Amino acid sequence: MSPRTVCPGSALILLTVAATLCSGLKCVCLLCENTNFTCQTEGACWAAVMLTNGKEEVVQSCISLPELNAQVFCHGSNNITKRECCFSDFCNNRTLQLPTASPNIIHWGLVELTILVTVLICVASVASMLLICACHGRHSKYKKANQQHSEELLSEYNISNSGKALKELFCDMSASGSGSGLPLLVQRTIARTIVIQKLVGKGRFGEVWHGKWCGEDVAVKIFSSRDERSWFREAEVYQTVMLRHENILGFIAADNKDNGTWTQLWLVSEYHEQGSLFHYLNRNSITVAGMLKLCLSLVNGLVHLHMEIVGTKGKPAIAHRDIKSKNILVKTNETCAIADLGLAVTHDSKLNTIDIPLNPRVGTKRYMAPEILDDSMNMHIFESFKRADIYSLGLVCWETARRCTAGGVIDEHQLPYYDMVPSDPTIEDMRKVVCDQKLRPNIPNQWQSCEALRVMGRIMRECWYANSTARLTALRIKKTIAQICIEEDFKV
Repeated sequence: MSPRTVCPGSALILLTVAATLCSGLKCVCLLCENTNFTCQTEGACWAAVMLTNGKEEVVQSCISLPELNAQVFCHGSNNITKRECCFSDFCNNRTLQLPTASPNIIHWGLVELTILVTVLICVASVASMLLICACHGRHSKYKKANQQHSEELLSEYNISNSGKALKELFCDMSASGSGSGLPLLVQRTIARTIVIQKLVGKGRFGEVWHGKWCGEDVAVKIFSSRDERSWFREAEVYQTVMLRHENILGFIAADNKDNGTWTQLWLVSEYHEQGSLFHYLNRNSITVAGMLKLCLSLVNGLVHLHMEIVGTKGKPAIAHRDIKSKNILVKTNETCAIADLGLAVTHDSKLNTIDIPLNPRVGTKRYMAPEILDDSMNMHIFESFKRADIYSLGLVCWETARRCTAGGVIDEHQLPYYDMVPSDPTIEDMRKVVCDQKLRPNIPNQWQSCEALRVMGRIMRECWYANSTARLTALRIKKTIAQICIEEDFKV
């Protein structure tokens, strides 16, 4: 008997799957023209069919082991999609079928249809008038129940019922803040429907492109293959944690795309044409009110990340671990959105466990807290990660405040410690300055002439304490900045 023969014994099935995974599966791949429509994987063969514009679209390919472990690609969705995973060579060489409508369909002529529609309209009009006049209270109750039912149906797609068509709602996901994104089968095929426009940024992870999808602007973050863990982690955080906040980058989908030479790892999100806070501050000077607006929105997003929401649809506390001006985007309304969750850690308060990604990449050295630089941070206490975020937040606020007009002086944009370390500092460079010499960025004297800048300078110093337990919390910072805005009558 072949080691891949399906047997009724569960033990033999497990051995079969194990043997298959070890040797690598060969699967049918409709998109792999360069490899004779075949692919190889350590995960599973994948077959799917979905209803698109009334037509069934068939997909056959491989899914990777991380995708298989995520347990999201092997299950269908009612009568709209059907998908299966299997574990033997070319086992996906089959065409799945969606449930078809009943064959006993009555065909109506034009005259019959016209008469039927007219009668139905008349009957409906009379019935509606009687119902409205006789039982207005009950009608309102039924209307409310019907609205709730519609919201429950749409909740399957993690969107809200705003009276728009389903296609419009999908296209407006970027306006609703980040969350679990689009339905997973749509995510799986979204790369084929996005039109790439232009390159807008590069980093150690890969590239960011401006694209068009459903007539809307989107950002496509394409990870290099060596940074697969960061891509998978960021997608995992967005999809398993129900983040939905105006100051966190709006997530749309995660996908991978084979361009014939290598596999591209895509993360699709909302697009902000003003770019990162780093580039925004390089191009623009800002008013004190503008500075407070940027800082308050940034802290507002960090408060949401750090906060645990208890409940069946709640979220764990999250620490970002790489807060810097290049990971913060500026929206068209001059507020901030926190991006790049590839290094984020989550905390399970019930089990008191910290989910730290297995990722060799570390945070940005220039923004690292003292306890990270000298390796004294207690990695077993989640509060340690939140306090490190606060240190980095203080540095970003310092960058932003420097671009304010204070006493007729506007400083050029500079990175923290620009005058103390090289342009690309090592951990040792930063450790000497931050830990040994205990230096911090300079607070300009002219800030004392402006109450808002004076208070912001005090906040920064309290974010930079060497003793992490003495630092402010994100919520305390948010309340202090909000109070400044009230006292100075700034509308932010």
